[in-house]
Amino acid sequence: MRTSFLLPTYLAVTVLLSTAAQAADSPVVQPNIVLVMADDQGWGDTSYNGHPELKTPNLDALALSGLRFNRFYTAHFNCSPTRASIMTGRHPNRMGTFNPGAPIRAQELTIAKVLQSSGYATGHFGKWHLNGKNGDKNTIDIPGRAILASDPLSPGKMGFDEWVSADNFFDLDPVLGRNGVPEKFQGDSSDVTTDEALKFIRKQAAAGKPFLSVVWFGSPHVPHQALPADKALYATLPEKDQNYYGEITAVDRSVGRLRAALRELKVAENTIFWYNSDNGGAAGPNSTGNLRGAKGTLFEGGLRVPAIVEWPARIAKPFISETPCSTLDMYPTLLEATGAIAPNQIQPLDGISLLPLFDRKTELRSKAIPFWAHANNQPGHAALLEWPYKLHTNPGRDKKGKNDGGPNPAVLLYDVSKDPKEASDLSSQEPTRVAKMTAALETWKASVQKSLAGEDFVQKKGN
Repeated sequence: MRTSFLLPTYLAVTVLLSTAAQAADSPVVQPNIVLVMADDQGWGDTSYNGHPELKTPNLDALALSGLRFNRFYTAHFNCSPTRASIMTGRHPNRMGTFNPGAPIRAQELTIAKVLQSSGYATGHFGKWHLNGKNGDKNTIDIPGRAILASDPLSPGKMGFDEWVSADNFFDLDPVLGRNGVPEKFQGDSSDVTTDEALKFIRKQAAAGKPFLSVVWFGSPHVPHQALPADKALYATLPEKDQNYYGEITAVDRSVGRLRAALRELKVAENTIFWYNSDNGGAAGPNSTGNLRGAKGTLFEGGLRVPAIVEWPARIAKPFISETPCSTLDMYPTLLEATGAIAPNQIQPLDGISLLPLFDRKTELRSKAIPFWAHANNQPGHAALLEWPYKLHTNPGRDKKGKNDGGPNPAVLLYDVSKDPKEASDLSSQEPTRVAKMTAALETWKASVQKSLAGEDFVQKKGN
């Protein structure tokens, strides 16, 4: 009999603290953590997912070595909101991170803050994009995307000991902020990011200190500017494809370099290496794997992304999971994996720990995954994935009136296990299910509005 590892209600709080009994029986050997994320890489943008032209040998090797998620979703269809979800385990709407460039709320508790207080060395390398309008000021004050030391929402203010970071996407020969000081670099942006991450990882490995290294690439976000050698792999294709695929090739190369260094340093066995993208594809049907919609929509093409976790000490044998998982799950999973205690945890969390899935103890998910888009800060399209059904309310059209089949009714329901392209609306056939899921979604949305109003912090202060 398969057992569920998740809480049975949509609003149930997942508090992930190691109990005293667990600590006494089996002390946690703190794993290192390397979180790697591409920018705008779609579900179809890997050769292991069947892309007809792309060459991604290192991602293919990673997919053969760890847990490959076949149904991994970002919390939002755009970059800043998804990044906020990874940092906090909370839906980005709870902190007002509605759109690209919207800031994270300064009071939020991040994975970096929790692990920093638990003895981890913490480093951020690459794209940050959680510092809001401060990024506009950065690009006016200096050439490039460097985050400055004066930025109140810099990685350093949000829990990172060291950082070499950009406020947004960046490409060849970038200007990045090294702990807030602008510095000019040469080369492909993914190579530069990896170079800096590896310096940090090598230093911590030499010191024998557990580390969190967040490596967030600026590719393959536009503008696509690949190195000539990376473009050459696709020389028979149009120039735009050469640049796009070349950028993914550079990301893939960086994944290989990171994994090779972990093995060289003899820390790979107890390192959680987690790879994913920040939202669905933006470069056409092949990029999304021919799913409906694209970046900017709550349809599958805008939310479903490549994702793989490698952790040999815990995931001894590679496997492929069809269980729906989310960037919302990363924070609680990492807290439980490390045994880190967050005594002042802000509630509620929207994600859950995936450790039982890592351990092959379950294939079920009984807690739904919510999505909610705000257009011009006005509530709009929302969705709820209660496997295998996905409900859409107020879907309207996608951001440009394209890619989603045009105008939609007020409610849509799909069985995405059988209909991943969301083509056959079942809402008229399943009125009871629609009513139940709509009520659950509205209850969750009401809790989000309370969070947005600051009630999470009021309740916490009163405890």
